[in-house]
Amino acid sequence: MADGVITLEGEIEPGADTLRGLTYPLGAPPAPGEAIQAAPGVLWLRLPLPMQLNHINVYAIEDGDGWAVIDTGIRTPDCIEAWETALAGPLGGKRITRVICTHMHPDHIGLAGWLCERFDAPLLMTQLEYITGRMLVADTGPAPESGAVFWKASGWTEAQVENYRASYGRFTKGVWPMPMSYQRVREGDVLSIGGEDWTIVVGNGHSPEHACLWRKSDGVFLSGDQILPRISSNISVWPTEPLADPLDDWMRSLDKLGDLLPADLLVLPGHGEPFTGVLPRIEALKRGHAVSLKRLERTLREPRRAVDIFASLFARPVSDGILGMATGEAIAHLNYLAGQGRVRRERDADGVDWWTLNEPEPAA
Repeated sequence: MADGVITLEGEIEPGADTLRGLTYPLGAPPAPGEAIQAAPGVLWLRLPLPMQLNHINVYAIEDGDGWAVIDTGIRTPDCIEAWETALAGPLGGKRITRVICTHMHPDHIGLAGWLCERFDAPLLMTQLEYITGRMLVADTGPAPESGAVFWKASGWTEAQVENYRASYGRFTKGVWPMPMSYQRVREGDVLSIGGEDWTIVVGNGHSPEHACLWRKSDGVFLSGDQILPRISSNISVWPTEPLADPLDDWMRSLDKLGDLLPADLLVLPGHGEPFTGVLPRIEALKRGHAVSLKRLERTLREPRRAVDIFASLFARPVSDGILGMATGEAIAHLNYLAGQGRVRRERDADGVDWWTLNEPEPAA
């Protein structure tokens, strides 16, 4: 898994965001190595990613004589070059005082170790994100057979399963060795950064314990990948926990955020452009999954494998490059329906799972 966002959602038509209640007050994004002031004391930087989703937003918050950095980019020469330019340019050669990572996907933690080492800065994360990141960095191979069983059960071909075995351990290639210690942040913690209070708000589903940062004094919300403006965050089941129900976690988190957050926030996301209109966006994300689940139930009137339901969930074809995330998201939707008793799963003699709708009992 190289990144935590799957970009299979249909393109937004021109003007559609305004109709949906979203606006983008900051205009065009900064070039790599440059920065835009997103809010008082907050700089918006954009780093290149070597994948279909070709960028990540990171943020620098004024912190005394230096900067607190939110997320880091992935471990590539292009990302490091962009950081070098930014450190000498818009960040003014000042030190990094701390590195705060919203979650453990490589595009968010990939250069945390590099920055922490260079500036002797502490790493701040939630406990589950730090531990999970450390675990995945250590998974260098060989690929466990349980993973092969998982992907075969989803409907992968033998060639696709062999590709999984051959590419196992890619996570660690995108991550600089992580610091061996960290400072834990929790839901409701308040961090003082540059004399301003930032409250930690935790979300779930996209990753185990995703941290967002909220400056309540002027309504600035660093959302990481928990709320994105134009694409849907990937919600996936992985071989390490095949019966997980992250979509239920995700939907509950969206409900929580919708009840908690005020309408007038400026949202600074991990991908896409900073935007206003957080409550319409939350409702759109919830509605999108609800529509997908209804389509999926219609599809499952006949037995289907996980790989057979992509058309019910995604507006675009699924290439081999995103097959793992697409399959993981398909299984997340299936596990969600199974948890509600709406579908059942049966494994055939070849080790492949077939999912079928549980039709309601006819009225007496």
